[in-house]
Amino acid sequence: MCSRRLVVALGLMSLASLVSAPAWACTGITLRAQDGSVIYARTMEFGHDFHSAAIVIPRGHAFVGTAPTGQGMTWSAKYRLVGANGLQMPIVLDGLNEKGLTCGLFYFPGYAGYQEVTPADAPRTIAPWELASWILSQFATVDEVREKLPEIRVAPVALPAWGFVPPAHYVVHDAAGNCLVIEYVDGKLHVYDNPIGVITNAPTFDWHLTNLRNYVNLTADNAPVRELDGVQFEQFGQGSGMHGLPGDFTPPSRFVRAVALSKSARPGATGPEAIEQALHILDNFDIPLGTVRSPGDKQVEDEITEWTTASDTKARRFYFHTHGNRRVRMIDLAKVNLDAKEIVTVPMDQQPDVQDLTPKGE
Repeated sequence: MCSRRLVVALGLMSLASLVSAPAWACTGITLRAQDGSVIYARTMEFGHDFHSAAIVIPRGHAFVGTAPTGQGMTWSAKYRLVGANGLQMPIVLDGLNEKGLTCGLFYFPGYAGYQEVTPADAPRTIAPWELASWILSQFATVDEVREKLPEIRVAPVALPAWGFVPPAHYVVHDAAGNCLVIEYVDGKLHVYDNPIGVITNAPTFDWHLTNLRNYVNLTADNAPVRELDGVQFEQFGQGSGMHGLPGDFTPPSRFVRAVALSKSARPGATGPEAIEQALHILDNFDIPLGTVRSPGDKQVEDEITEWTTASDTKARRFYFHTHGNRRVRMIDLAKVNLDAKEIVTVPMDQQPDVQDLTPKGE
């Protein structure tokens, strides 16, 4: 009985620590168009204004990583990349490079446990928020990422703006449609193939795959008429095949819903059509202001969907819309200045874009 009480108490303490911290409720999906385009799209939720901007990082940009003792690994960008940053940092939390490789960082509370490092490891050490930029600036395919990941160390470095180590895991896609999930748990690197292309947050990715077995009955097809003792029972309306689809905002429910919606979607003919379809699907995960909040914590604002992005890995185009402006905007990486020397910043959050179509007087 005492041990059980201890487990419960520890669980409540852990839960309280997670609730009091800013939280992400992000959801990522993948779609394939008939022309071979692979589309990766995701939402970004947060309990504070993340002050994100779209940034374009040129080839040759010098990155300086962060280790627990100070400066970490340094490297130069082999490929140019575009993506969304956070807290005005010169790195991307989600983005796309010129080879069609994408990488996104997703919150992973209660499970992330990064690698132990010594001062001698500093030349190959980076912080959790720097991993996506390293991947996108160095590699063209999922296979290359998988091969080189063991050569670096991702250390438990506290983000200065927050004062704690941000728990994260990562998803990587390439233009051929390959996908993997990267997780650091108990100090060890875990890499999972992700053929379904979906990711949310905790628990671990393999747990989410196992949990899908609880929903093998879900289908886009309406349920047929049932007859019991001569009485026919028909569905009330459309959508009976998805009866039981979880609709809340928890990571396990969003994972199941993301799989069901993305895998039942009709494939678009082209990349732009698939982009539009992906953004419509992710509208199902949009968190309205006030729906998700941390009770009793005056430091954490109500969580909202701050921005949604979509990457066309074939056309090398990065799309986004934000909570403040639902208009879809795009940066074409193929048209970026090849000779650029500095990071270019493009504001993401702007005033609402409402077109006035009121008929004028005769």
